[in-house]
Amino acid sequence: MKLPWSAKRNRRKQDTPAGVSVLTRVGRSLAGSIRPALAVAALVVGAGIMAWALALSFDRPIAQVDVGGKFQRVAPVQIEEAIAPFRGAGFLSADLDALRAALESIPWVDRARVERRWPNGLHVFITEHVPAARWGEHGLMNTRGELFLREAHYIPPELPQLLGPEGTESQVAQLYLETFPRLLAIGMRLTRVELDPRGAWQLQLANGVSVRLGRQDTHARLERFLRVAGPLIATRAGEVNYVDLRYSSGFAVGWNAPTRVAHGDEDATPDV
Repeated sequence: MKLPWSAKRNRRKQDTPAGVSVLTRVGRSLAGSIRPALAVAALVVGAGIMAWALALSFDRPIAQVDVGGKFQRVAPVQIEEAIAPFRGAGFLSADLDALRAALESIPWVDRARVERRWPNGLHVFITEHVPAARWGEHGLMNTRGELFLREAHYIPPELPQLLGPEGTESQVAQLYLETFPRLLAIGMRLTRVELDPRGAWQLQLANGVSVRLGRQDTHARLERFLRVAGPLIATRAGEVNYVDLRYSSGFAVGWNAPTRVAHGDEDATPDV
């Protein structure tokens, strides 16, 4: 018996397994989702290749370096020698951190700032150290109390002198930086800070007065000088040779004349 065409079609549908129909639909769905993903991936890869090619086209050798900043002790030839190895580098691939380190290794250079300048140049800005004190006979310290030069050819004569054993530079500088403005506030200028090998401290003022702090309770003794002894001797500084604060309480004044006057424990001997 022959079936009508519509019946044959229905029979084919019934004969087709349900799983095959589902897989077909899933396959079509996956194909539909994979195509956009592949297209996006292709775009990303293409954009990356274009960016890489563009970067290569702009990574021209550095041709110009501008140098700025106010500096007196740094010679232009020193800057040129530090920059020379980087001139053949590419504009984008040049190691600016390495160049900055090379510039900051130059004596008297405190900080260096390096920037790219389109299309194939660099801008360098130099900041010199500002000397604030002399270390020993030939060293120089900056305003942060850092020893930046051990053998200076020129020492500004107005700089105070700091002295101490090797390795105590930061400790001596800290006492100086803390004490200088406080002495200045009471009309005295600090010109010398010394820490001897035994650990004893001594200050020298511009008016010629020596302040002996010793090895113990340094900060407490310094406070005693600033609050009591300093104001007392300020008006008679020309007559005073030294102020000795190495006492448990009080201090002794050594006069330029033979007379010696003590304040506090007058009969006591000074502590170390």
